[in-house]
Amino acid sequence: MFEGSNVALVTPMDADGAVDFPALDALIEWHIESGTQGLVAVGTTGESATLSVDEHVAVIRRVIEVTAGRVPVIAGTGANATAEAIALTRAAEAAGADAALVVTPYYNKPPQEGLYRHYMAIADAATIPIILYNVPGRTGCDLAPTTAERLAAHPRIVALKEAVGAPERVAELRSRLPAPFVLLSGDDATSADAMLSGFDGVISVTANVVPAQMRALCDAARAGDDAAARAADAPMAGLHSALFLDPNPIPVKWALHQMQRIGPGIRLPLVPMRAAFEAPVKTALADAGALEN
Repeated sequence: MFEGSNVALVTPMDADGAVDFPALDALIEWHIESGTQGLVAVGTTGESATLSVDEHVAVIRRVIEVTAGRVPVIAGTGANATAEAIALTRAAEAAGADAALVVTPYYNKPPQEGLYRHYMAIADAATIPIILYNVPGRTGCDLAPTTAERLAAHPRIVALKEAVGAPERVAELRSRLPAPFVLLSGDDATSADAMLSGFDGVISVTANVVPAQMRALCDAARAGDDAAARAADAPMAGLHSALFLDPNPIPVKWALHQMQRIGPGIRLPLVPMRAAFEAPVKTALADAGALEN
């Protein structure tokens, strides 16, 4: 259900930081028209860290309402407090989300047993599928493959978004977590390699600006067509790196603003992208077919 090209949606905002719901609606329609196979609402790219709980739930509800069952909606419900993650997951359930994406707790650096108990508590309290999310470069916490394997025994823990792009991690996870457990790349730069090595799809930042191109990559890689996957990925290679020149989601929101799809808003402590990065991001957008030179 969650295979293929899933987008880690940005949360559009006005210049004053207010959530721009009409722009969000338009993004959803564009993604569905472009072949995006799943929408992640208020993940970390959606600035979950700076939305209030009410805003967080309101954005999830809006994405579900506008999507109207056409593609799965995955709600970001992670938190560094287990009780808060449970509350957000239950709110996402009530709104009608198809699954919850739960990032590892950030800052408090729990040991593996703490991670295991954290996720088990959330899964026990939930009624919708849970997708684990490991991004140690942002959280300071690495979900070990052995712990993911333990968690996969829970009937509601059905997938993992893995943002450690190392080939040895990819191979170990696929070995430990065979299908039907779903493995999703969380690292755009290595997502082609991951899918060609047996991952089932991606939850992508790059897909925010080139959704059709990311869908083409996923289709080719999941079919095992190495040449077609490399050809689809090559024009996006610069974009995969350029969108992280400043901390995510600063560059991708700047890019979408240049494409006239969202306003300029972003919330403190994030700030608008540094001027030094404008030229390389524009070049990468043009190379990927998202913006005219």
